[in-house]
Amino acid sequence: MKDCLVIGAGLGGLSAAIRLAHAGYNVTILEKNEEAGGKLRPITLGPYQFDLGPSTITLKHVFDMVFQSVGRKPEDYLDFYPIDSGTRNFFSPDVHLDFSRDEAAVKKQIAEFSRHDADNYEAFLEEAKRLYDISHRQFFSQLMYPLTTQLSPSLIKDFIKIKPFKTLASLLDDYFEHPYTKKMFLRYATYVGSSPYQSPMIFAMMAHLEGSQGIWGVRGGTYAIVDAFVRLGEELGVVIKYNQNVTKIRKKHDRVIGVEVGDIFYDSDVVIVNADALTVYQTFMSHHPLSYALRKKDVSLSGFVWLVGINQTYDVLKHHNVYFPVDYTQEFEAIFDDLDVPETPTIYICQSSVSEPERATPGGGNLFILINAPHLSDKLVWNEATIREMKRRIIQQLEHFGLTQLEERIEEEFFYTPKDLMERTAAYKGAIYGMSSNSVSQAFFKVENRDPIYRNLYFTGGSTHPGGGTPMVTLSGQLVAADIIKKM
Repeated sequence: MKDCLVIGAGLGGLSAAIRLAHAGYNVTILEKNEEAGGKLRPITLGPYQFDLGPSTITLKHVFDMVFQSVGRKPEDYLDFYPIDSGTRNFFSPDVHLDFSRDEAAVKKQIAEFSRHDADNYEAFLEEAKRLYDISHRQFFSQLMYPLTTQLSPSLIKDFIKIKPFKTLASLLDDYFEHPYTKKMFLRYATYVGSSPYQSPMIFAMMAHLEGSQGIWGVRGGTYAIVDAFVRLGEELGVVIKYNQNVTKIRKKHDRVIGVEVGDIFYDSDVVIVNADALTVYQTFMSHHPLSYALRKKDVSLSGFVWLVGINQTYDVLKHHNVYFPVDYTQEFEAIFDDLDVPETPTIYICQSSVSEPERATPGGGNLFILINAPHLSDKLVWNEATIREMKRRIIQQLEHFGLTQLEERIEEEFFYTPKDLMERTAAYKGAIYGMSSNSVSQAFFKVENRDPIYRNLYFTGGSTHPGGGTPMVTLSGQLVAADIIKKM
């Protein structure tokens, strides 16, 4: 029986471990924290329950595949439910739009401020589907590190079709005129930690995922996915060891032979790293050629999170909500050029108690509030004063949109900064997604899933192919496991 070590019990590592254990591997996961989940973490504050981390779930079939690939039924482990209301987008105190799978309803709402944009909405969705179909065919179904894959005529042909040098902002200009419509879809670049004015138009496919396939909730919170993966893995024989901070990856010739946790050595036939690849190369393989190359890469944005338990909620809030500033461009100039938090940031609020009232006090709400922030640098220090300033900006902007008396309704609160993210998850410079996708090379050529020198060293997670987001990191684990089974 082959031994496999997985560093990190995030969704990517758990996904790979499940598939490999079912194939007969002896799998051990070493997790530095006291619980699994990586960037996804449950938080309870009094009667309020939160998920710290990703909250928008798309591509439900990817999660189903993890269970089906090992002969299990997803419904025996997880209870997904559709969020038919979609996402409520607030553009001004008087204008909001619910973006959902109801194409006619969305088109009608757009027409209230732009007949031109409403008339082009269907064509835009068709383009988003075209981009998704190509992505599914070429990028979501295979690893990209083999040279035969990179040079395949089919991939090259499809790569030309997605117009890699055209930005998301430029594509939206082809279909829409009104800033409200553009903002709603420009935001998809932030799903991969990037700027819509620099990242490729491929990310318009998100409109198909949310506007056609729909978004989902998970009964008990998004962390229920982690719990389900842990349960399934343990049923298949996966051993998870917590509070195991890996201090060294030991190598011999062209292979890794195991890892060290302090004075303890774990040997293995194959090692999978479910951690930020940029951090791993800088920390454990500083003399690797990739380490030097990765230092020059632009990293993604980070985020500032404010968890708020309020004793009285707002009727206007849905499960997912986005509050846009008047000037959207200033957000990305501040984050990527000035390495600062914008004065009027875009504010995302997830209130899962809309769908699951038991996650908050009766009549109250559990607000997961997120604003985009720059990666860590010496230009912005995250201390108590900074946190107070971020809270002030958020309250001021939400009051402008009509969410008055927020501070008076607060019963519980918790703050999570880019510095906290780096310390807990070893995210490189506190960036959520590793490299940004603000260029063609970084959007399509991420850190390879298999190291080019050490052939039994693999990577899963948001910093590698196929990218960030809960379905993508889960898919990366499946693809890596399949490649290991095939090769070994």
